[in-house]
Amino acid sequence: MAKPVRTGLECFVKGGAYKKARLGLLANQAALGPGCRHALDLLDEARPGAVAALFGPQHGWAGEKQDNMVESPHSRDHQGRPIHSLYGETRRPAPDMLAGLDALLVDLPDIGARVYTFAHTLSYCLEAAGPLNLEVIVLDRPNPLGGLDMEGHILGGDCLSFVGLHPLPMRHGLTLGELALFINRRLARPAPLTIIPCENWFRSQYFPDTGLSWALPSPNIPTFDSAWVYPGQVIWEGLNISEGRGTTRPFNFLGAPFINARALAGRLKKFALPGLAFRPISFQPTFNKWAGEICQGLELFPLEKSFQPLLTSLTILQIILELYPDRLKLKEPPYEYEFHRRPLDLILGRADLFDRLAAGTAAEELAREWAGELAAFDAERNVVLIYE
Repeated sequence: MAKPVRTGLECFVKGGAYKKARLGLLANQAALGPGCRHALDLLDEARPGAVAALFGPQHGWAGEKQDNMVESPHSRDHQGRPIHSLYGETRRPAPDMLAGLDALLVDLPDIGARVYTFAHTLSYCLEAAGPLNLEVIVLDRPNPLGGLDMEGHILGGDCLSFVGLHPLPMRHGLTLGELALFINRRLARPAPLTIIPCENWFRSQYFPDTGLSWALPSPNIPTFDSAWVYPGQVIWEGLNISEGRGTTRPFNFLGAPFINARALAGRLKKFALPGLAFRPISFQPTFNKWAGEICQGLELFPLEKSFQPLLTSLTILQIILELYPDRLKLKEPPYEYEFHRRPLDLILGRADLFDRLAAGTAAEELAREWAGELAAFDAERNVVLIYE
């Protein structure tokens, strides 16, 4: 029987280090430890008075903000400690926010996709900490999608943004701790960096294999299944297709009023994509795209680890381009504080991929291309791997 996985948070709390340090904590509502207790409560109990400042990523310290570019103000917690928003007037910690700290703890449950912004918030913290010689301590957690599988082209230099700051594929197979090591090596002035690794986690394990409780890391990732499809389904954020926001199945749903669900499902069946089941559906979003209108589309059910979320969603996009070339539209900027470039290009990480799909390039051909890029990336990421 496999030993239960222990997160970096649990290991840190039970350790004896940093008891007299003045600590900052970058976290959100999903930073849970044993008994589903929050990181801050566990730290306050284990190291009374040590945590002096709090930092919140996108969606807020409490995770209450629904959508992209919905900012959180600075505030204070129940003890009067400052909560510095890193998704508001700034996305980078200012020197005065870090002043007086001996170390910055980071416990952000990531979901293993390049466009998920928590890793980029961590990147900005490493950039800020380096010149200050401030130690950054990442309390690591398993990558919910495992540590073996990767998908997508490596981010192109013309698509750098808050959904892509470093040359990573869409699905990178790294934990947040490993990402911190990868990012820190690339900085001109790296930060003093410590990783508190998980115990008993193996790269082959997906989140259900860990025995840990799922807590939604952001409002529209309510379940592990939504995280599993996200590295593909996030592409609809750049198009006039609903990704299921405003429903109880965000990212598992996709659709629009102009789609015929049965026609789309019939075409998709011909591709026999691995690890996937799906069904035609109708749904009515209560907010976000197509709010109040009846959409038709698909519900995706990933069944096995052979499921390839990005290939799946790009194949669906290929079909929609064939069926509705005049109805499908690109979302206009802004997107994650980029006001000129096309959102879908930033999401895909390459400025030419949508145009190639629209011109008839098959999603399967794109997957063959990125296979070569991933082989080179795998050799580079091996340097920072922590887990077997």
